[in-house]
Amino acid sequence: MKKRYAIFAAFILLTSCVSKKNQVIKQNILTLRDSYCKAPFKYNYENKLPSYNSDSIISANQQLKSIFSDQSILILNALDNLDEVNEIMKLKKDSSLNSQVKVLQLKMKINSKITIALTELDAVAAEFDCEGERVAQIGNYVDNLNDSRNNKLILYSIAAGAVASIAGGIVQDEGWSSAIDISGGALGAGFGLATLNPKGKKVEFIHQRNLLRDIWNEKLESPNFPPFIWYMYTEKRFSNKEEHSVISSMKQRWLHYQFDDDKNVADHSVIFKDGGLYRADDLHNRAAMLNQMQSATRTINQTINYLLLDLDKLIL
Repeated sequence: MKKRYAIFAAFILLTSCVSKKNQVIKQNILTLRDSYCKAPFKYNYENKLPSYNSDSIISANQQLKSIFSDQSILILNALDNLDEVNEIMKLKKDSSLNSQVKVLQLKMKINSKITIALTELDAVAAEFDCEGERVAQIGNYVDNLNDSRNNKLILYSIAAGAVASIAGGIVQDEGWSSAIDISGGALGAGFGLATLNPKGKKVEFIHQRNLLRDIWNEKLESPNFPPFIWYMYTEKRFSNKEEHSVISSMKQRWLHYQFDDDKNVADHSVIFKDGGLYRADDLHNRAAMLNQMQSATRTINQTINYLLLDLDKLIL
């Protein structure tokens, strides 16, 4: 009798905890359906992106190579500051106070453009970070759903075995007792096997503004990114080996690590759509990809820092 009461009490306690947990999860999920990370506007592409003919740009500005690296020259061109730099080089030949004042004015104009670029970098990185946190919350929600489901199935498996054991002890007929034991064992095993579902539950997750889709499609422009940032992503001169652009290299890593080198699966993945039904693995992959893009965006700061060092050499 005590055994039966203990099993019943455990059943009630566990189901109660799972129920309360699910109520909290369902309340929180309502705040995660609409993105609170997206920018309030699309970026203006009325002004054309910088030229991707990097060799011609560098060749046309050979006079700057004594001070500036190739990457710095390309950034100055992207920020439309090459004229100011060339003017500074001319003014440096004149040591008059008037020339020095003009140099400082031109330097301020260049710094203003660089400050805007750095602000854009911070804004894009912040959106990637925010979206990553948002996806992680949804991922935890689905993980909790799967854990709750497995806990229930384990509980049902234990309860089925316990009920069969008690019933088998009460029934005097040996045939019926054996049948109850076998049925209870089969039922418990069925519940146990059900916990091995490798995919688990799904949840609807919507993201009409999909930054990862823009990266995957790799078009010449994207209204979801500032033109300067998109140029830095897509110009191969700003990658480590200068063979592939930042996002081309990123796509290769995604294809290998997130999609097992299956491009067809990647092209049809919910990750690159407006949203849909996500499983936990898809959500964790999306969070990882957003975090990787955040890191890649932050890395562009290093290139701009080198430009600032080159500018300091010009002014000295």
